[in-house]
Order: sequence, then structure tokens, then C-alpha cells
Amino acid sequence: MNSVRHQDDPTRRARLRWRSRRGLLENDLILTRFLDLHEVTLSDEEVDALTLLLALTDNDLMSLLLGQNDPEGDLSAPHVKALLLRLRAA
Repeated sequence: MNSVRHQDDPTRRARLRWRSRRGLLENDLILTRFLDLHEVTLSDEEVDALTLLLALTDNDLMSLLLGQNDPEGDLSAPHVKALLLRLRAA
């Protein structure tokens, strides 16, 4: 069975961008800026990491983006930590 890569599916990409819209303006700005720069080059692994981060509450996400908290549990996976570094640099 062939699975469709996230980047090959415009609907999935649009859904990810929509999910990135957040209640906290700071989160919204960081995520929008990041996606404007990198959306078309994200790997499926990076999309998975972003999906995990988007499941967080706005305050928890902001704490990770600002480096106030360290990722724990599933969020401490190397691909999530790597994406956090890229988000912080955006």
C-alpha cells in the first residue's frame, strides 16, 4: 500500500496550516512565520513533530517555543527537539 506523503497532499498541508492558527498571538506569529519559510520543505517526520506540538495547549506550546520548559514524554523525541530548534530560530 502506498502512503501519501504529507507534502504531496495539498489538503493535508492546508489542514496543518489551519491547525497552526492559535489563540495566543505569539504562537500564531511564530508558527505562521515558520510555515511561510519552510512549509514546502518539511519532511513527514517534521510534520509528525509539528502535529505533536500542535496538540499542546497554547501556554504549554509557548513555554516550549520560548525554551522555558524542556520537552517531556513523546515530545522529547529527537525529531521533535530538532523541530523546536527550527521553530525557535524562525
